[in-house]
Amino acid sequence: MYNPFSLENKTILITGASSGIGRATAIECSKLGAKVIITARNRERLQKTFDSLEGNGHEMYFCDLSDSDAIGDMVSRISEIQGLINNAGFTKLLPLQFVKEDTLKSIMQVNTIAPIMLLQKLLKQKKLRTHSSVVFTSSLAGLGTVSVGNSMYAATKGAISAFVKNAALDLSVKKIRVNAVCPAMISTEILNSEIVTKEQLEEDIKNYPLGRYGDPCDVAFAIIYLLSDASSWITGTNLIIDGGLTLK
Repeated sequence: MYNPFSLENKTILITGASSGIGRATAIECSKLGAKVIITARNRERLQKTFDSLEGNGHEMYFCDLSDSDAIGDMVSRISEIQGLINNAGFTKLLPLQFVKEDTLKSIMQVNTIAPIMLLQKLLKQKKLRTHSSVVFTSSLAGLGTVSVGNSMYAATKGAISAFVKNAALDLSVKKIRVNAVCPAMISTEILNSEIVTKEQLEEDIKNYPLGRYGDPCDVAFAIIYLLSDASSWITGTNLIIDGGLTLK
């Protein structure tokens, strides 16, 4: 059956695959025929993702992206790929006056430096094939949508959203496409934490014209579009996925 979004005969590396968007993307990629290489630092949760994959030939690596040597070691062990999803990341909400340099550096390492250097190492070791697609998970925060206490995260994602444009130009000679997805609030573990109250979430969701937060699969399907040959003429973009939030 004809399917322009098929990922048959593609090997795709996905970071941050132990939960949320990364986990959903890995599973959906496997359903569309991709061989998936998943990585994260939580062994138990990553194993659960691996056990949920469809098809055969998948690989799993435990890698702490705060460790540059570990990134290099993983790249040396993986097979050649046709797709990269740089999804791993984290945040810590702090008012600006309480931001500390060590905290900022730790967030920047995982959200910005590690994914950029992973791409660089893949290129240097010739593991990323010509005509590949690279997708970064950025955020609306990286495009200027603001919220209290989110300055560090916004800075790391703003850097990524700018990087993809420059990287897309640099890699166009190799016919490698580089794009980013920029989600608004997605229903992941953060909604069950103590960072925000149920009442705050109920009030915030009123700002979304489609009446709900995103599901990890909403982002996964957009990533799959950018990975697939259906988007072969798209590069250097920041694709907004926000349920209409920025319409207001």
